[in-house]
Amino acid sequence: MKKLLLVIISLFVFISCSKKEVPFEAFSPEAFAYDLDDSWEVNVQVMIKGFLQLEKDGIYSASIQYTVDLVKPDGETVKSIFTDDKQETKDEAIMDISLEAQFELDSSYQEGNYKIIFHIKDLNSDNQTNIETDLELSK
Repeated sequence: MKKLLLVIISLFVFISCSKKEVPFEAFSPEAFAYDLDDSWEVNVQVMIKGFLQLEKDGIYSASIQYTVDLVKPDGETVKSIFTDDKQETKDEAIMDISLEAQFELDSSYQEGNYKIIFHIKDLNSDNQTNIETDLELSK
């Protein structure tokens, strides 16, 4: 009986200590634009997971840096149209983080299909990932 109990406890400890590592990745990108008559307001969002969290005194923190590129319908790329850093802290493990970007495009940006590219870096681990989504400008 003692051996069985020892095996069960050992198995429980092994399972609870062997966390499955989640790869650093971006998912669920969304992009949309509002027509402001003489310009466009663009809003984009993406979720990330698998970043390295630092824990100190029960507070978990993540540090993310990201830039957004815009690819025009003719293939020209506007590099770093938006750049930001995100510091997230919680009193529990952080499952995912929402990254958001908002920028304005002037009247020189015509209707058409654009591409948004997020370049994301986890500053705690130096891991990087990218994700793309489409954006349609139409009145």
